[in-house]
Amino acid sequence: MQQRVAVARALMNNPAIVFADEPTGNLDTENTDRVMDMLVRWNAEQHTTFLIVTHDPDVARRCQRVLKMVDGRIVADGPPGQVL
Repeated sequence: MQQRVAVARALMNNPAIVFADEPTGNLDTENTDRVMDMLVRWNAEQHTTFLIVTHDPDVARRCQRVLKMVDGRIVADGPPGQVL
């Protein structure tokens, strides 16, 4: 619940960009899906850009673009199907 409230709080002023470090890191699968559904919907409707840092490939697959980093360097950049 706290994680979802934090996401909602970040969106309440309709920012142009949101930086999210592991926004679903402490959530179970069901709540991860709910948060990601909300972020994807918000992106489509409000045109907010989300920069999401995650280790979860399922979360990354929900994004339009993925940058994969290894040892602090970008090693791949593109749609999830090409990068993951």
